[in-house]
Amino acid sequence: MWASCPRDGGKRGKPPVGFPRFPWARHFHGPPCDLAKCFPIVVDNKMPALSRIHESRTNTLLKIHLKERRSDCGLFSTDPKQSSTHHFVPAILKDDDIYDLHLDRFLRDLPANGLLSKHSLRSYGYDIVIWVRFLEQARGKSVWQADRSDVIAFHNTRRNGKAANRIAGTSWNRAVAALDKLYRWGVEEGLISQSPFSYRQVWKRTYGGGQRVAIAMNASYERAVKRSDMRFLRLDDFHRFRDIGLMGLQPDGRQRIGARDRNGIRNALFAELLIATGLRLEEGCSLLITEIKEAVEAAKPDDRQLPFRLPAGLTKGNKGRTIRMPARLLARFKAYVSVERAVAVAKFRNRKTSTTMKDPILCRTARPGRLMLQSSQSSWVNIPIDRLTPDERRRLILCDADGLPQEPAALWLSEVGVSVSPNCWEVIFDRASQRCNAAGISLDVSPHQLRHSFAVHMLALLIRECFGRDSRRDHDPNSIPYRRLLGDPLQQVQRLLGHSSLETTYIYLDHLAGCQSAVDSAADLLFGEIADKLALDNAR
Repeated sequence: MWASCPRDGGKRGKPPVGFPRFPWARHFHGPPCDLAKCFPIVVDNKMPALSRIHESRTNTLLKIHLKERRSDCGLFSTDPKQSSTHHFVPAILKDDDIYDLHLDRFLRDLPANGLLSKHSLRSYGYDIVIWVRFLEQARGKSVWQADRSDVIAFHNTRRNGKAANRIAGTSWNRAVAALDKLYRWGVEEGLISQSPFSYRQVWKRTYGGGQRVAIAMNASYERAVKRSDMRFLRLDDFHRFRDIGLMGLQPDGRQRIGARDRNGIRNALFAELLIATGLRLEEGCSLLITEIKEAVEAAKPDDRQLPFRLPAGLTKGNKGRTIRMPARLLARFKAYVSVERAVAVAKFRNRKTSTTMKDPILCRTARPGRLMLQSSQSSWVNIPIDRLTPDERRRLILCDADGLPQEPAALWLSEVGVSVSPNCWEVIFDRASQRCNAAGISLDVSPHQLRHSFAVHMLALLIRECFGRDSRRDHDPNSIPYRRLLGDPLQQVQRLLGHSSLETTYIYLDHLAGCQSAVDSAADLLFGEIADKLALDNAR
């Protein structure tokens, strides 16, 4: 049995510089590779199935290390140790045993306390194990013996040490958030009398701009930390990345000699989906073929766009939302399903791949929005699609009336009919970027960058439409009237992207302040020019 996904962090799996200098600060993932060969699952009698997500580069097993719980019993597990509430929850071990039972209870309770994303769970586990190692190896203390002096020493090491070993302010604030939650929980549980952190009182307005209230903020947070440099692609750069990087064409549009890009059309279509809808990587790669077929059937000939519902279980934070799906993109999906995907499904059947898949979930189609899942050899349960997580979606196998496996339910399939995982898409984009650079075009594109690109261009369109009605308004992006006027466009982009807070969406407006040329982009470019350019290339 093998794990399939390490902690996401850094730039497509590349570890930050300097971590190996401190044994308590080693990173838990390596560069992009065949991940199934790297992280074996370890099963013992004391805890649920765990997958190692750390492997020392020197092959020296550190006493304190991080593992990740994985359920091996499918969706319908009756074993409480394999409960889905433990899925992807990290565990901190010392000599292959639980490091601290109270700390493990805190980690296991994270999903019940609102931490649902597997990426957030991995980040919490990573930040906490770094802190635990620091306390054990540099301070000689356990996690519940820490005091203010330890926090100061940790900050000096992580933020004020040598440049090669220094982490960014955003990484420090993320670690503080995880540790603050841990020690607040410890105080509530009576494990410690007070947190090792100090707090200061700040005034903050309630939601909707109401009255100001005093709240306690952790004093270890660094103020005015820049979130990150938000990079986005202009549409002409996206066309070059799609044609040269993903489809393997030459810069002049001709077929590359000796090219063997059997999945170029699939990869280009996936990239167009991300930039035209703003989907997150995991959302886009976990779509089901049944959902696309329902959308194609619901589309009318005169529709330019149509609403496409993302189920709650697919989205971050279980906040389902509705996006706008371009009708021309659906037509491309139809062609992909009938040709390239059909070939992959045929190979899936011929090779009987369902018998070698790990934890497949057999299902049958029901009415829209629901599936019949096999809970036992002869029992089927009708459940809403909203209940399925992205990982479970990629393990679904559609069966016929007799319960025999026919094809994967996932939309995106490899050549042999296996669902394409998020990590595989990261590798595909990385190789496409390398191909562009080899052709003399400097591009470094990630799937999430296409989400940023959608947001910038969509917001620019909404701004242009808003000011097009009245040219006398203040057009300074930094002015207060400008931002007040843009409340509605920002909220529209917020809903499309699924952001919990409008503050997160403001980063795109801040970026527009320095890129006025982006305001000339429009949604018809996103929904029209992308497809028109491809049609022109095909006609050559």
